Amino acid sequence: MSIETKQHLASETLEKLKNLIQINLDSEKGLLEASKQTQDKEITSVFLDLSEDRAKNARDLQMFVRSNDEVAQDEGSYIGTLHRVWLDFRSTMTGGNAMSILSEAERGEDYIKKIYEEVLIETAGSAMNDVLTRQYATIKAGHDRIRELRNTYSKD
Repeated sequence: MSIETKQHLASETLEKLKNLIQINLDSEKGLLEASKQTQDKEITSVFLDLSEDRAKNARDLQMFVRSNDEVAQDEGSYIGTLHRVWLDFRSTMTGGNAMSILSEAERGEDYIKKIYEEVLIETAGSAMNDVLTRQYATIKAGHDRIRELRNTYSKD
């Protein structure tokens, strides 16, 4: 049995990374789309910042997958595309209501946070633990920013 390193990741770890790449790409595109649905500059700025964070997460994970001679995803999922269509529809129906856009964005943040938590448990002791823990911290911070904005707008 060999010790897992970042250049020699276990196949199970690589599969988890590929899944996280796809989820980050979906999140990046979803947040970018959400930034176009609101006229509020603060919300737009938060969505754009988080979208950039997700793109960076995906690029970082792609690097590790490729350094293990594997093919890394470079686009999101079909489900992610459907979710963005739903976001467009919902935004149209609510007239770009900030509260509804933030609620939908928080739902997406809940999902990506949950997936990271599961992967961190499943890959405990992996050579990727430091990278995944660091990424999870940015995911959690983004989730909390959106939740705080939603809470602020729910008081209005």
